[in-house]
Amino acid sequence: MKSKYLVSLFIAVGLIGAMIVYFLVNPSYAKSLEAKYFYEMGRYDKAYDLANEAFSMNIYNRMAATIMAQSKTSLKYKKYIDQAKKYVKAINKISNQQSISDADRAKIKLMCEIVVDSYTKLAPSVITNKVLVQEAAMYHNKFEQLLEKVKQ
Repeated sequence: MKSKYLVSLFIAVGLIGAMIVYFLVNPSYAKSLEAKYFYEMGRYDKAYDLANEAFSMNIYNRMAATIMAQSKTSLKYKKYIDQAKKYVKAINKISNQQSISDADRAKIKLMCEIVVDSYTKLAPSVITNKVLVQEAAMYHNKFEQLLEKVKQ
């Protein structure tokens, strides 16, 4: 009974070892692992490039396909957040003036509409970085509130 258990254990360990060696030796999977590392570090552009390269080496590499999709979605979120931050700076600059003209009010309204409308185009998935999703939602809420104030 114990010997069957030990044989099964050795076979399982051997298979896992073979899988690890395969991942490290196969260039497509090695690039996928590297892409996963860059994705986890927040370097979505580098992760996308590496995953795309790995996928082009082996179109059956599901790890590369998944990382490519994750990175593409995360890049969209990152772009949205960067745009929102840029608009916040511009709105703060306008609001620090003594008086806000109708033209400035229209600029603020347009910036708010762009940010609010752009948010609806984002499609979060289960695999999207939660921090990015939360930060994008926070900016969306801020700009929605500001848009309501500017419309009055």
